[in-house]
Amino acid sequence: MTSAESSELVHTSPPAETRKVTIAGAVGFFVENYDNAVYGFLAGILAVVFFPHGAEAVALLFTFGLYAVSFVFRPVGGVVLGVMSDRVGRRPTMVLALTLMAGATTVIGLLPGYSSWGVASVLLLLAMRVIQGVSVGGEISAAMSFVGEHAPSNRRGFLMSFPQAGSTLANLAGNALAFLLTSTLPRAAMESWGWRIPFLLAAPMGIIGFYIRRKLEDTPAFVALQEEGKISRNPLRQVFTRDNRRQLVLAFVLPMLNSAGFFVLFVFMPTYLTSQLHYTRPHGLIVSACALACATISIPIFARISDRVGRRPVMIASCVAIIVLTVPGYLLLGTGAMPLAILAGAVLGIAFAGNYSVIHPMMLELFPSHMRTTAYSLGYNVTTAVLGGAAPLILSALYIPTGNVLLPAFFVALSAVGTVIAAYLNKETAGRSLTNFA
Repeated sequence: MTSAESSELVHTSPPAETRKVTIAGAVGFFVENYDNAVYGFLAGILAVVFFPHGAEAVALLFTFGLYAVSFVFRPVGGVVLGVMSDRVGRRPTMVLALTLMAGATTVIGLLPGYSSWGVASVLLLLAMRVIQGVSVGGEISAAMSFVGEHAPSNRRGFLMSFPQAGSTLANLAGNALAFLLTSTLPRAAMESWGWRIPFLLAAPMGIIGFYIRRKLEDTPAFVALQEEGKISRNPLRQVFTRDNRRQLVLAFVLPMLNSAGFFVLFVFMPTYLTSQLHYTRPHGLIVSACALACATISIPIFARISDRVGRRPVMIASCVAIIVLTVPGYLLLGTGAMPLAILAGAVLGIAFAGNYSVIHPMMLELFPSHMRTTAYSLGYNVTTAVLGGAAPLILSALYIPTGNVLLPAFFVALSAVGTVIAAYLNKETAGRSLTNFA
């Protein structure tokens, strides 16, 4: 056994602790992504509630504008909470991030609409979206580092896939709840009080997640840094040193497909189908749910494959599949036939799952422990802000003058081109020791 392998065993948690950590990561990711997804799924209703009547298309653009604004603050949260994670610990950062998200989402569910408070209601909604952006920006790298640093190197991708599957499951749950409410409640009731229900459910979910995370110990890799006196005083400065330049560039480019694909294929899909392809709202949610379900099932499978054959082959195969299949998939959506639309959603969900299953292990394995979450957060959140959060706004704005229903397909396929180039240039990192970084 080499010294690196010996150290990896020393700094790996017992199986029982690893299971608890994986569950905690999945629960937290579920809450974070459920809260964020609900806004996207109910964007059409929120446009009516929080903006004046009579200008629905403009109101929808403003609603997606508020959606995009929260993503502008993701890099802020990523850096602030990433530095906290590298200096104070992964666990306290995760607890804070989850508390911020659950609290802000609950407040959204209590806000009065435009008819009651006018512009003040819009400004309060904006403030809550900013808090959500800060929260998610810090949560992603801290929670994924928490799970990945506890996991044995030969199962790291598989165990990290459960928080990822938790995020798609959260979107599926938000989708199902939106479908149930829009299918059973009259439109007037939905716009009056029904839209509040999904947001208010964040409170009990947040309490459960908070309790689970408070009970856990910090990661072996972070504890080792503390014991060896190697906690960085300024991890952000170290991120930008010459030695990390190549990894930092990869950290900005690798998440391109993840950022664009997730928000276009899943979050924006119901609104796209109803506003641009004239599906009914329940039918749009069904198509999106099928895509999410197929992705959720596929994520752990692809992650396990990546532990055996490497991250790069899985990522490259997924990018190529997206490049080839996205335009034909959107052509099927454009037929208006539900069986073909469901087939398109399922195929695109599976193709995207390969990327989604390995992006976080690849990001985690790019950087050493003393600056891992800061660097990881910076690259991931900046790209997500540019290509993810702004995607619904950009695509909605471009559709008005062009009427081109294939715009989302081109957007996702181009993002896959960037990711496949970065994946090809990246070194294989599967199995890398996180405590003896080389």
